[in-house]
Amino acid sequence: MNIEDIKVRQLANQHLLKPTDKMTVLHDLCGVQAQFLANAIHSLKIRSSDYQVNTINDGLVKNWTIRGTVHVFSEDDLPLFIHCNNGQDYLSNDWSGPSFWNQRDKWALTPERQAFFVNVILDALKSVALTREELKEVCRENGMTESEESSMFDPWGGGIREMCERGFINYVVQEKKAFCRSPAFTPIPEREAKLEMARRYFTHMGPSTIRDAMYYFHTTATQVQEWLAQLPVLTAECEGKTYYYIDFDQTYEQGIPKCLFLAGFDQLLLAHDKKESLFLRNENLRAIFNLAGIVMPALMIDGEVVGKWKKEKQKIVDYNV
Repeated sequence: MNIEDIKVRQLANQHLLKPTDKMTVLHDLCGVQAQFLANAIHSLKIRSSDYQVNTINDGLVKNWTIRGTVHVFSEDDLPLFIHCNNGQDYLSNDWSGPSFWNQRDKWALTPERQAFFVNVILDALKSVALTREELKEVCRENGMTESEESSMFDPWGGGIREMCERGFINYVVQEKKAFCRSPAFTPIPEREAKLEMARRYFTHMGPSTIRDAMYYFHTTATQVQEWLAQLPVLTAECEGKTYYYIDFDQTYEQGIPKCLFLAGFDQLLLAHDKKESLFLRNENLRAIFNLAGIVMPALMIDGEVVGKWKKEKQKIVDYNV
């Protein structure tokens, strides 16, 4: 393979050359990143053959998944992404063990108080979704102190995130932060889940290097090599690098499209090491991946990112990187 062959495969495998149904897109790409819901929706829109404004959210959930970031994904993939400590913590309201959160200096919730407010929140969400601010108010009415509130509703997750990670609740699939109770599911072992994610990655985001997979999963070369040893991968050598991929029922007869308006945080750019992207020159890197951690919507012409774009009212505005 040459570079153009690899680029065509990456585009086709991500359904950017021939759209498919929404759920297939979400399964294949392990969901779409969703710090800003508009980006996730656009990412689905440019890949989906069945996109409808009124039904785009049907069957979807929103939660922390790969790289510890918030993604929108198919509800039936909850067992894949929400491991609940290999199922041991699924729906467990026992917080007596050490965690990332309760070992922090400013953590104010005792295990008993955390369990109490988990029940308060679950009771409040029995029949309706509520925003963060509405949940805060419910907790205040039940005696939550200011310091406890800072722990439960920490901007980076806190106790609310722990509830999500134990299968109690999900984000509502909307721009405004709100939560709902999670449907029941049976967690699968984390090792098994991560191998399935790796299979999807090398099938639908490859061809990729080991370094690409390390970047995407935020993991080690040793872990990636362990996955590769268990997967039916093929290899291709190109410009001194080894690319890994899994063949499936996909054709690569289409050429690179003249123009693509990629979403912010688009999987095409997140799936590979940003410093070695085949679509983005290194000198333009900071224009798309800015220092604040935002991945801007990218305008791609003939397979190369040449600018950023945004929607202003009813117009698309583009500007060079």
